[in-house]
Amino acid sequence: MIRFGLRLTMAGGREAVGRLVIIATAVALGVGLLLATLAGINAVDEQNKRYAWFNTGFEDTQPQTGAAPLWWQPSQSYFDGGTIVRFDVAATGPTSPVPPGVDRLPAAGEFYVSPALRDLIARTPADQLGDRFAGRQVGVLGDAALPSPESLIAVVGRTAADLEAAGAKQVTRIGVSDPATCARCVAGNPTDAMALILSVVAGALIFPVLIFIGTATRLTAARREQRFAAMRLVGATPRQVSVIAAVESTAAAAIGTAVGFLVFVALRGPLAAVPFTGVPFYPADLTLTATDALLVAIGVPVAAGVAARLALRRVRVSPLGVTRRVTPRPPRAWRLVPLLAGVGELAWFVGRRPDTSTGQIAAFLPGFLLIMVGLVIAGPWLTLVGARLLARRAHRPATIIATRRLADNPQAAFRAVSGLVLALFVTSVAVGVITTIVANRGPQHSGSLTDTTLSMWTEPDDEAAPAVLAVPGVRSATLVRENPDREGGVMPGVVACADLARAPEYGRCADGATAAYVWSDLVGYREKTGAHTVWPAAPYTAAQVAGLPAMAYVVNTDGSTAAIERARTVLMAAYPDRFRTPATQYDIENDFTRTLAGWQQLANVVILASLPIAGCSLAVSVAAGLSERKRPFALLRLTGVRLRTLRRVVALESAVPLLLVAVVAIGAGFGAAALFLRAQLDYALTAPGAGYYATVVAGLAASLAIIASTLPWLRRVTGPDTARND
Repeated sequence: MIRFGLRLTMAGGREAVGRLVIIATAVALGVGLLLATLAGINAVDEQNKRYAWFNTGFEDTQPQTGAAPLWWQPSQSYFDGGTIVRFDVAATGPTSPVPPGVDRLPAAGEFYVSPALRDLIARTPADQLGDRFAGRQVGVLGDAALPSPESLIAVVGRTAADLEAAGAKQVTRIGVSDPATCARCVAGNPTDAMALILSVVAGALIFPVLIFIGTATRLTAARREQRFAAMRLVGATPRQVSVIAAVESTAAAAIGTAVGFLVFVALRGPLAAVPFTGVPFYPADLTLTATDALLVAIGVPVAAGVAARLALRRVRVSPLGVTRRVTPRPPRAWRLVPLLAGVGELAWFVGRRPDTSTGQIAAFLPGFLLIMVGLVIAGPWLTLVGARLLARRAHRPATIIATRRLADNPQAAFRAVSGLVLALFVTSVAVGVITTIVANRGPQHSGSLTDTTLSMWTEPDDEAAPAVLAVPGVRSATLVRENPDREGGVMPGVVACADLARAPEYGRCADGATAAYVWSDLVGYREKTGAHTVWPAAPYTAAQVAGLPAMAYVVNTDGSTAAIERARTVLMAAYPDRFRTPATQYDIENDFTRTLAGWQQLANVVILASLPIAGCSLAVSVAAGLSERKRPFALLRLTGVRLRTLRRVVALESAVPLLLVAVVAIGAGFGAAALFLRAQLDYALTAPGAGYYATVVAGLAASLAIIASTLPWLRRVTGPDTARND
């Protein structure tokens, strides 16, 4: 029977080959996206492993016996928005541990750099970057030390005396613990959060593909059922018919699965460049385990075979099952329950957000998936409601016929647009969340005071002021002192009014005051202050302020990269061995900004992938519906119904559920985004920009165009020959 099923699959004419190609294409898309998601999860793990050595001295490990201690001092600095990670080292003996990516420890006056940092130093003036690394470059770090191709890392050799004086620690082993399981580790990716994001992405991509597969499988379903029923009448057993049906779908799924692996290979390079952890991956990180490959290679064809058996269950019951078609029972309002349950599940966690990442995954992911399932379940009932409302105002024949058909079988009508409805939901969630996070935590407006202000959170003195003021582009350098009364709830810093007068862009003192309470960086978070600010008076004389401990240098520049980086290099040279180096607010927030950009790219991937897939599903569904109803439509034409009227019927049958449920999907998307933001981040939803609405309008317009593109086919399939009984 398997060979017979293959013959039917391959020798059924253009119709069979077309169906095979469509199903195989749908499966290939689904498999390629599924493999890409699995590989993305594996890539996060691989990247995390190369972060392990960053956590040297922080992880809970036993000292390595027989190893000479290694002086170890990590620090970070910035350059033009990029983060530079630096490790100063000094060996105490020949057995001191060696970091990955190098064959020996650098001696004092030597350093290794990553390829990206080497290239950056080569194309940048030395007084902006290279002067931060005194000595001679002796090599380049290997890939084993680099979490990403764009990592900016330096391993600098120092003397043991220098590092001991700087407060460095001694270690006897280089960190090897996976940051995902290391409680004290300070570097690495939050894998649980990444798993949540990738799981939502996988669901967002796979749901439209699954609907596409189901739609393609139903293509010419009526004719296939008649063929299988004829086999039953001539003596075929239900088991034999099930095997033949499964062979057709399984063969197409097997071909699609094989092509899907090729799709994944083609996607590896572009996917590796998506920095959804903040930095891109190496393409080699996007790998599949043997278990992943086997589960997909075997599971997808098996699932397709099971789906085929379920789809043709009427034929197995009786050879006359395909003739016993009656109007299905109308959907009931209970179909709203899963949708409302998903909304309620997200609402429950407002004010009850779990503390752990694992708990947050368990809290939010089921809610999103339940809403997606709920939209599919509730769609037929919403379609029925829309059809009944439209029927009350129906006067034209096309509208009456369309509303009657929608009311008779709203499940079939909604099935055609379900993929697009889910795509609109996912798009609304992604845009709503990203827009709100950008509004609350996104990058500052270019040229703002926080972008031009370089703050050094350390213990400086006045000696660096002349040097930094000599840098071209530096406008002022203000020393902020520690406030001895900060426990009383006032601002943490104190500045002399005479010093503040030389930097009027940060505000001024109250009239008659000699000192003022200020923020440590004079600008506050997200530029809450500026030239208009009048700082509260502090009860100190200028002499008393001069005697307070120094807290920070606040350097204002013209905002150019050259001025900021030259000033940063001067301050780093004046105050070496500080873990926190001079930084602008943009530098501090840029790690999150890069991660946010990665999430935005993921959202774009979801939108750009799900909308076309949903459009293909819509086109196949409308075409399949025309094919299955061509004889009734042909009979209507013979009775005098105009072709224009039939085209209106087809357009209304697809457009009504599309537009109606699209409104519900968009509302559900924004509602789910608002609940998630309130529960997870305590943010209120920010309305998206014009780009979102343009995307939605373009998507709906494209969908209506797809429906319209199938209408000319109606003339060809409703001719007089079609009305004859075969």
